[in-house]
Amino acid sequence: MDWGTVTTEDLIEALREVDWSSPPRPLNEFFSRFTVPRSSSKWNSRLKCNLYYYRTNYFIMIVFILGLGFIRRPFAIVAAMLTALTIAFLNDSFAGTFSEKVTRTVRRFSPHMAAKMRPPLTPVIRGRPSSKRTIYICGKPRWVCVSLFSAASFFVWFISCGLLTLLWACAIGLLATVLHASFRTPNLKARLNTFREEFRAVWRNYSEL
Repeated sequence: MDWGTVTTEDLIEALREVDWSSPPRPLNEFFSRFTVPRSSSKWNSRLKCNLYYYRTNYFIMIVFILGLGFIRRPFAIVAAMLTALTIAFLNDSFAGTFSEKVTRTVRRFSPHMAAKMRPPLTPVIRGRPSSKRTIYICGKPRWVCVSLFSAASFFVWFISCGLLTLLWACAIGLLATVLHASFRTPNLKARLNTFREEFRAVWRNYSEL
């Protein structure tokens, strides 16, 4: 797969739709074979490939750096967890899995309340489900949950007085991610890792040409 032809919009869309439940790559693979890209095009292709292939590792690394930055601030750790959960809600697979597990847990104690948490039926147009379907979390549109958790995390950040530390931790986490993705040589598995069913957003664009 030529990652140089993958646009930033395609990569973001693929990361939003891909299943994040897969375990992270082994550490001996994650921290091996670093080389300098020979050209800007090689760097661009390598960066996109590694961001997609090691997505779970980068997410864990950023959360870990945030945790280290706020290890002496318990409220800030809670805020970091809320922020991470808010970002995870933007992924379709995580949002669906989270909603299903919460609904299943609530059903054990209150079946009536669990029935209210079911998402509405998807509208059907010409015998096909609507392509622009709305993602629901516990019966509410995803944007409602994202807004609530964003407001809650911002409030906890504010009362913990850790906004400056948050900016530094996020900057260090993003810098570490970009540096690793830029210098980590993609292995053969990563180069052949097209994941047609996961990366359908990219292939859909090619099929429409």
